[in-house]
Amino acid sequence: MIFYHCLQNAGSAVAEYLRSLVKGCGYSRGHPVQIRESDVYLTVGATQALQSTLSVLASAGGNFLLPRPGFSLYDSACVLAGVECRYYDLLPACRWEADPSQIRDLADSRTLAIVVINPNNPSGAAFSSHHLLQIAEVARDLNIPIIADEVYGGIVFGGGRFIPMASFAYLAPVITIGSLSKRWMVPGWRFGWFAICDSNGSLQEVRKATEILMNINPGPSSVIQAAVPTILLDANVEFHENVLALLESCMETLFVGLEKIDVLECYSRPQGSMFMMVEVDTSRLLGIENDMDFAKELMKEESVLVLPGSIIGLKNWVRLFFGLPTDLLSEACDRMRSFCKRRMVK
Repeated sequence: MIFYHCLQNAGSAVAEYLRSLVKGCGYSRGHPVQIRESDVYLTVGATQALQSTLSVLASAGGNFLLPRPGFSLYDSACVLAGVECRYYDLLPACRWEADPSQIRDLADSRTLAIVVINPNNPSGAAFSSHHLLQIAEVARDLNIPIIADEVYGGIVFGGGRFIPMASFAYLAPVITIGSLSKRWMVPGWRFGWFAICDSNGSLQEVRKATEILMNINPGPSSVIQAAVPTILLDANVEFHENVLALLESCMETLFVGLEKIDVLECYSRPQGSMFMMVEVDTSRLLGIENDMDFAKELMKEESVLVLPGSIIGLKNWVRLFFGLPTDLLSEACDRMRSFCKRRMVK
């Protein structure tokens, strides 16, 4: 028996946890979602899950459909696997949801899968059930699986709701990626997973390739695996509610602070993850031609670190992290406001 199944309780606990999420949402429309222990593969964090999933699906000349803005590790994994990245746009004016027709138009006979990150990093969007259904219908029509990156699953606030993509696995196969790092605030534990939810049995060859790959890859620490059943199967309601309340308060502090800076615009309040995307009107700032200039000069003058949007596919935007104490976020807003005021074109 191979290592990643050697402590069966961990895999079984992940399967039970994922089933409970899908059942709790009630969107499977009378199609029971079967996620068994044998469908779950334990990994050293979500990064290994991401790389393993893309590796087993990759084929020469193929392409993956990735969100833009997105998570740069998907680009790196595609390069490593020797496949093409094709990008569909997340639309800020539509609460960062995509246009399903654009996704459909990007695909061809060599498209291998659609990647969906929900709750979304970097935009902070929590996608609606209607939007996820639309994407699942596109995947069904194209006869391809969905890679559902749900690392921030459960980190939803402000009236949003987390809907697992596996709820729509009756339409198209779904490979769910998750981890302990974000929801349980233990990134250093490096415990992740991916689960194949394939109601129609169309990913049999993918399963075989996965078994081969996971015999080679190292697995997560056995000590951490032993703790997983208790962690996942205990609701820990008070802990999670406190985390979400803190994150919502932090998000609100940053969002309100940004509203006072004319050249920065956040189109909608995030409802998930720990990030928000902010557009920078570089035409109104002296010496700032693009988001890279903005990030470098802001760091140099005010010691505020932001991620340039061009790195993740959106020029003249920046990604901000709000998982910080509110007093630090307020100070960061004051520093950004001072920077923009000094640089403002008169």
